[in-house]
Amino acid sequence: MKITIRGGRLIDPAQQQDQVTDIHIDDGRILALGQAPAGFTPERTLHAEGQVIAPGLIDIGTHLREPGPSYKGTLRSETKAALAGGYTTLCCRPDTSPCIDSSAVVQQIMDKVELIGQAKVRPIGAMTKNLEGTHLSNMAGLQHSGCVAVSNMRNAIDNTLILRRCFEYASTFDLRVVFYPEDSWLRADGCAHEGALASRLGLAGIPAAAEAIGLSRVLHLVAVTGVRIHFSALSTAQAVEMIAKAQAKGLPVTADTTMAHLTYTEAEIDGYNSQFFVQPPLRSESDREALRQGVRDGVLSVISSAHLPHEEAAKMAPFAASEPGMATLETLLSQGLELVESGVFSLPQLIERLTSGPAEAMGLNAGQLTEGQWADLIVFDPEVSWQVKDSDLFTAGENSPLTGSTLKGQVQIALVNGQIAFER
Repeated sequence: MKITIRGGRLIDPAQQQDQVTDIHIDDGRILALGQAPAGFTPERTLHAEGQVIAPGLIDIGTHLREPGPSYKGTLRSETKAALAGGYTTLCCRPDTSPCIDSSAVVQQIMDKVELIGQAKVRPIGAMTKNLEGTHLSNMAGLQHSGCVAVSNMRNAIDNTLILRRCFEYASTFDLRVVFYPEDSWLRADGCAHEGALASRLGLAGIPAAAEAIGLSRVLHLVAVTGVRIHFSALSTAQAVEMIAKAQAKGLPVTADTTMAHLTYTEAEIDGYNSQFFVQPPLRSESDREALRQGVRDGVLSVISSAHLPHEEAAKMAPFAASEPGMATLETLLSQGLELVESGVFSLPQLIERLTSGPAEAMGLNAGQLTEGQWADLIVFDPEVSWQVKDSDLFTAGENSPLTGSTLKGQVQIALVNGQIAFER
């Protein structure tokens, strides 16, 4: 379909573009910006006056729940939720059931994604068999099947020699590793940030040092192996400082934090509100400010969703016995716009951390709006107000802490490969 989008504020941080213009699309790709080429007649014209045109958002580490229990989510429900939230590409987590540790599972996912025809999915494979941390997976086979990276998620690899071999294997094939740094012994059975609040609530704490020690161990192995590594879901000020120093030394590392850690602090769990039980835990005010500064400076080049949908019952147990995670895909952009409005960072910075930042971290040819590029883009209204209702969300997850809240800013249209995949 030939499409023209008229009069929107086009923001493309990768090309340092921020201007009101038109965009013309033909045969799935961006044909031109500004003036339409001679002879071009659109089959459909979309009016975006007063709205923002941006590259489709890209996420690292979305849990799509399939294969796995369908009552928590499916590829259909979660990719639809992704489009409604502005995400056109998702790098999905390997901790499915069964986990993504074989080419057969990758193919199963990719076949279903193609059949559904919604958001693009780029799997992250398991770094070790069944994520058990003892035997290396066939990383080369996973890469050949379509995995853009490997990860062991939060499953510990206690044997440092095995971890080194994993990194050497990945490095040999220039395969990226997504790593969640944490010392499992210090984490133990903790569920909250170690501090006065956790002590008062009687909750087992996870010290900030658990993240720093886990990060230090891996950074030393990165220096030895040269593996490209992306550290995900950082939560502490010390981690931001360590990443900045590693990048200054030229180590091939990128990093993200989640929107939850940029928005909330440990104070949210007062009263045992299990909707704010996440891993790693929400930290102190000073940690949150350091994370925000890391995003502003580009040390943290990515903001991730950490989307982890659960059924309502999963959050009904006592805090420590409930299941961690939030459903975030459909609300994240609105939360980001709220931080922009409060001056935490600029709108181009937010869009960069959600588009070209993750694209670069994962080596994807995406996240920008240039002539000849696949037209993966969104149009969102930054001023429209809407109320979060479980019944109106596309995700199967019923664990959004924002249910009942009124947010500002919402995606109106999402295009994938030049086709309208979502229209509100």
